[in-house]
Amino acid sequence: MPWAQTDPLQQRIHFIEAARAKRISFTSLCEVFGISTKIGYKWLARANAEGMGALEDRSRRPHSNSAAVQVEVVERLVELRKEHPRWGARKLLAWLEEREPWWLLPAASTATDILKRHGLVASRARRRRGTPCKEPLAHATAPNVVWAIDFKGDFLVADGTRCYPLTVTDAFSRMALCTHASTTIALPATQRILEKTLREWGLPERLRSDNGPPFGTHCTGPLSRLSVWLLKLGVRPEYTDPASPQQNGRHERYHRTLKEETCFPPAASIPAQQRRFHTFRREYNDERPHEALGQVPPSRVHVRSSRPFPARVDDPDYPGHYERRRITPKGYLRRNGDAMYLAESLGGEVVGIVEVENGQREVYFGPLLVGRIHDALPDVGVVRPARLLPMCPV
Repeated sequence: MPWAQTDPLQQRIHFIEAARAKRISFTSLCEVFGISTKIGYKWLARANAEGMGALEDRSRRPHSNSAAVQVEVVERLVELRKEHPRWGARKLLAWLEEREPWWLLPAASTATDILKRHGLVASRARRRRGTPCKEPLAHATAPNVVWAIDFKGDFLVADGTRCYPLTVTDAFSRMALCTHASTTIALPATQRILEKTLREWGLPERLRSDNGPPFGTHCTGPLSRLSVWLLKLGVRPEYTDPASPQQNGRHERYHRTLKEETCFPPAASIPAQQRRFHTFRREYNDERPHEALGQVPPSRVHVRSSRPFPARVDDPDYPGHYERRRITPKGYLRRNGDAMYLAESLGGEVVGIVEVENGQREVYFGPLLVGRIHDALPDVGVVRPARLLPMCPV
């Protein structure tokens, strides 16, 4: 159930109290809390019938299981797995079905769960997923409409130093704008390298990346610190869906060529590796024919952006009817005596607030909608979008 905060019970209590107060319509209240009216009526009915204590999550486990696997089958699966520790559940079941057909065997997924419960299968580390942007990715219709940025897979150079190549390319012309042999993926170093690239080539309309830090964010906030900086420059951050490298396929293809040409074997040191990158980038941009460009090198297609890097990075501008508020260093929006948490990445930044309907207000950072607040429910705080919403003009 998509409650806005990490504590569902507290949110349900707030919801029931607000519903009983009847300060806004029930439908609007459900929209504020990000739930359907069906779910809202369900929790209201349960609270009215059984009290607030009934708002705790209840177990969905059935009282009985007619499809439970026989104990003997479980023991035989465990025994066979110990005899063949490299066999998976499907191989174990196939072996039993052929040689011991009298067993009532479970599905392969159930057999895998049995082996996991007995510690015979190591669970894979769960990958942290970023927040996908459901807005369609932009098409690169001309140079500097979409740039792509990423770290190519890291590797050790001969002296034992780990190299994290930071690359930036133009999606339309395939121009390699930056290939830097960095020794870290930390935000300060990444921002310095990106700023140097932006000063050299100008500003694109969009910068596409994956959701990993420092480009995106794995936490519940809507923006990373790097994307906040980009928005202030007038560059729109754009994120691919988690585990979808094909959405940045042109850039990934550049990484493959870069790896083949410069990393086998690695150079003796980081400076030597950077010299290799520089030589490769010059050949890639100016000499190497590109099939997608009609067998001409990228430098014949690419032009420098007409938007230079600004002399000063200012706060976003908002229309006159917007209420302007500066976020506290810890990420709180203070308004009418209330402190509502928004995002720590927005600490110290200026947001714009505009009323949309029935006391509901939307909070923008530049052109991006980052949250909603309701005047009648200050204790609820800022309801942040579940994902990065489409950019809205202001």
